[in-house]
Amino acid sequence: MAITDFVKRTGHGLAVAAVVVGTMLLIAPTPAQARVDTGTAVGIGLGSFALGAAVGSAATAQPYGYYPPAPAYYAPPPAYYAPPAPAYYAPTRNCWDPNYQRYYAC
Repeated sequence: MAITDFVKRTGHGLAVAAVVVGTMLLIAPTPAQARVDTGTAVGIGLGSFALGAAVGSAATAQPYGYYPPAPAYYAPPPAYYAPPAPAYYAPTRNCWDPNYQRYYAC
């Protein structure tokens, strides 16, 4: 009986060890195969160039109506801006008060 118990324990141990080793072999990562053909490489290069150009141009874009800093900041605006229309203010009316001998707003 001692021999059968020993064989059973050994068999159970071997079965558990086989399951653990099999699981590790299935889960273990495999080395990457970095095979890229010429067309894919060109596409990646052009795409990264376009993305870099778009991000770079957005980072340096200036909002509408922005003038660069001095000394050009103090320069007059470009010629294509129309000058502002002159404001017209009606003259205030003054009336003469003969009792107090002064002008007052009518």
